[in-house]
Amino acid sequence: MKTVTIYTDGACSGNPGPGGWGAILLYGPHKKELSGGEARTTNNRMELTGVITALEALTEPCQVELYSDSKYVIDALDKGWAAGWRARGWVKGDKKPALNPDLWQRLLELCEYHKVNLHWVKGHAENPYNNRCDQLAVAESKKFK
Repeated sequence: MKTVTIYTDGACSGNPGPGGWGAILLYGPHKKELSGGEARTTNNRMELTGVITALEALTEPCQVELYSDSKYVIDALDKGWAAGWRARGWVKGDKKPALNPDLWQRLLELCEYHKVNLHWVKGHAENPYNNRCDQLAVAESKKFK
């Protein structure tokens, strides 16, 4: 199984507002940058979309080392919250509806297809890949202003 390293980030100007996401996929000497955005979205939707799009770009099951500065994404997967929301019909433990069930459903499917190890990184710090993802995401969000 190939090991791929993925960095992702999302950005939004206003919440909701114009948003963007960026992702970098690293495999051996290969590096691929992906990015996109939406005219009216939320930061959390952009964080999720970056991860989903990066995982969808893989053409076979892979061992993935996923790096994100989004506690929303990392904690919901790592602590099993998203799986719990799905098991309860997209209802959170406090009986309120889970947000973004469409994206969480797809992300959970991808995490079942790939073997994903999750890593939280501090945003806007010294990680060049995270900083580049932020640049990509912000640039995409600015296309909608």
